[in-house]
Amino acid sequence: MSDKSSRAAARARAHASGTYPAPLNAGRSRNMQANRRSGTKPEAALRSALFKLGYRYRKDFLLRLGDGVKVKPDIVFTARKVAVFIDGCFWHVCPDHGRQPTTNEWYWSPKLRRNVERDRTVNQSLTNAGWRVLRVWEHEELQDAVAAVVDTLHHLEHGFDTSAED
Repeated sequence: MSDKSSRAAARARAHASGTYPAPLNAGRSRNMQANRRSGTKPEAALRSALFKLGYRYRKDFLLRLGDGVKVKPDIVFTARKVAVFIDGCFWHVCPDHGRQPTTNEWYWSPKLRRNVERDRTVNQSLTNAGWRVLRVWEHEELQDAVAAVVDTLHHLEHGFDTSAED
């Protein structure tokens, strides 16, 4: 069985059991399936800008932290221990642009709450392991996101602690 057909079968079982909402229509289903976990336009733009400035990094690099937590930041500067996440406004409940869905609210509200809680847990785990965490909203201007990353890297390279700035 192919990976695609096994996912479709799992989705059908979840729909039948009521643990996952059935799509309203084929178009909505295609839209939701097209959402990417990584390689989004804001992420690609930030990576490209950092690369042009001479910064080298790991993309979607798996970090295994001491407390058993596994994390895959969007951009990782391993030597400097900086993890950068580019968060989507919907999926991570942006205070400016995030909105509560009106369809299948019973499913989406808990899911989005879990996403936010997972973000907090990941931030704490990374911080406890000595990492600096940067979270950038997808709607932020590219130059602001680049400046935040470059500023953090610059401060770390020159021995300044930036962890108290948030």
